[in-house]
Amino acid sequence: MKTVSQIMTRGVSALAPTDSVVRAAQLMEELDVGAVPVCEGDILVGMVTDRDIVVRGVAQGLGGQGAKLSEIMSREVRSCREDESVDDVLNTMSIHQIRRMPVLDRQQHLVGIVSLGDIAASVRNQHVAESLGEISETSEKHRAGMLPVKSKGGDGSAASRSAGRQG
Repeated sequence: MKTVSQIMTRGVSALAPTDSVVRAAQLMEELDVGAVPVCEGDILVGMVTDRDIVVRGVAQGLGGQGAKLSEIMSREVRSCREDESVDDVLNTMSIHQIRRMPVLDRQQHLVGIVSLGDIAASVRNQHVAESLGEISETSEKHRAGMLPVKSKGGDGSAASRSAGRQG
């Protein structure tokens, strides 16, 4: 039985509740992620997602330089322990429709994040791995109802957008 510690992403960047919403958006762009843990020291106190920034921040007029993460972050965050089985965590993620979970050690310190993509990469069953990979896919071509986004200096084609996101 695989445990979360065997597949999780370590060395996760986190922000403080006093950090700005703008800083969170910049970090998400820099790391090409859609969620960042919010910690006081190494104790998880919340999560902020790109959706939180838009729905709780910009839509509520909190998108300016002075807005703090404490104003928009999700405070009740489901997390898992690093010694939990991957199967148990996947079950929890499925039930609660969670794409990524902070991973805590026994002292409740943030030690990583586990995502559907991490689980997909660790699964031996090809069908399950492909399904999980598709669920966690962030490519523009999988965003139903979204208009194509033109990349800086590109022609707006899917190939141009994909080239800018590799790495």
